[in-house]
Amino acid sequence: MFESATIVKSQMDLQKLKHLRFFGLRFNSLLSKGLLLILTALIIRTLFFPESFTFGVRKLHEFDMSESKSGNPRMKFLEVPQIVWGLNNQKIAFARACLTARLLNRTLLMPSLSASLFYKEIDQLQPISFDKVFQFHKFNSLCKGFVQLGQYSDRQNHSDIVIIQKGSGRRWTSDRDLDQLNNLKHDESETIRISGKNPFLWHDHWPVKDYAKVFECLVLVDEISKEADKVVAKIREFGSKSNIIPYNDPINNPIPYVAVHMRIEKDWMIHCKKLEHKLNVSEICSSKEEITNRVAKIPGLKTPSILYLAVADALLEDGSILNGWGPGLHPVEKKKLGVTEIYKNHPYLIKSAIDYEVCLRADVFVGNSYSTFSSLVVLERSQKMVRMGVKKGCGMDTKWPSYAYNLKGEFEGPRPWMTEFSDSSLQAISYGSNNVSC
Repeated sequence: MFESATIVKSQMDLQKLKHLRFFGLRFNSLLSKGLLLILTALIIRTLFFPESFTFGVRKLHEFDMSESKSGNPRMKFLEVPQIVWGLNNQKIAFARACLTARLLNRTLLMPSLSASLFYKEIDQLQPISFDKVFQFHKFNSLCKGFVQLGQYSDRQNHSDIVIIQKGSGRRWTSDRDLDQLNNLKHDESETIRISGKNPFLWHDHWPVKDYAKVFECLVLVDEISKEADKVVAKIREFGSKSNIIPYNDPINNPIPYVAVHMRIEKDWMIHCKKLEHKLNVSEICSSKEEITNRVAKIPGLKTPSILYLAVADALLEDGSILNGWGPGLHPVEKKKLGVTEIYKNHPYLIKSAIDYEVCLRADVFVGNSYSTFSSLVVLERSQKMVRMGVKKGCGMDTKWPSYAYNLKGEFEGPRPWMTEFSDSSLQAISYGSNNVSC
């Protein structure tokens, strides 16, 4: 009934319009009739489909509000202090900064890493851009929808910055830190700049699986990956040329090798002794003799085997690391392989990244469960097993077996090791643990 009355009224209104002028034209002309039809259509659409018209206007308005002058959606950023310490502490710091940005629904501005092994000598700090070590675009591609990195040039307003001081000391608890972050969620500044200590020492609020996701997106730049290729090739070549292992099919069946991350450097021994005293345990520090004895007793380890000894040569005081290994075990290190020139051309961070990649690719890995380097190698190897459908992979029956030589396992050998991804925090990996899941 209402629709019929409305149509009749519209027809009467149109009859009256015929006797009027529109922009100086009479409605009996052809142009006038065309304009009359358009006007009629608009009146009918407005009367019977008002929501379709207003919907279009609202959506356009929202699109305009959400876009920046450049045509890209308006982004908000998190800026963090330069990341320091060793390679894997820097990786944890980077992941923690990423997860902080994710919590705040912001893009992390690409941070600066540290090429030098930094402790307290700030004057010796050598900054290096993140994209000189890891692939920037690859990271954003793999982590799309989870976390993202931005460039400083992406910012629109360089003065729209709020500076936030991270708390420190015993009074600054994990709960207070989380409260601070939750309050920052509502900050409308384009950039939040965090000042204070480096992200590795920030409080941890995220489960292992979130860290693992970030680590999975970190892919070394080709230049570093190719250096690792050379070292791995030299290890396998050593087994072939010395006739230690039969070399029948180098492409489909390359010579296997065991990587041993030997933490016996002077800086580590000072650290681990202090840690043992603090935690009242005696299973963190391992002498060279303990490492050699336990590696030789890995259940199911096939011999002869090539052992690659990953050790920071500059900090090593014991020059006899190649001696004392069990029968059938053939140890090699950088000098014996003839790859010292590869490492010599790079700063500490890159040297560590090459060794990390060599250990990651090994058929068997043996490390120290209190070492961040070893822990992250095992985490990535565990990720590989999980992607293959393995939920619990311990021992030589798995594809990527790992062991902790500082923990005694069966037959006096090292204990099998796999990362527990269900852990609620990265405590075990950040600061070391005797919890190796197996």
